[in-house]
Amino acid sequence: MTETREHRLKRLAMRSMRRGIKEMDIILSRYADAKLETMSEAELDAYDRLLSENDQDLYQWVSGQAEAPAHVADQIADIRGMIAAE
Repeated sequence: MTETREHRLKRLAMRSMRRGIKEMDIILSRYADAKLETMSEAELDAYDRLLSENDQDLYQWVSGQAEAPAHVADQIADIRGMIAAE
């Protein structure tokens, strides 16, 4: 059985806010609230994969302490751009 879009959005939103590192909970839940509804299926696939990354790595990439690898660089740039706009 395939997951409905509504269920998928709820699942990704929940995974965004239940990370393990409070900073990433805040950053990713804000990002999810702002972006999930308008993401294409391919973008949702990519975000789902991003959520599988280690929180320590994600935080370093988002905060600019380390360069994000090519496979997530565009998403990290989008997250950083959203943070900067707030």
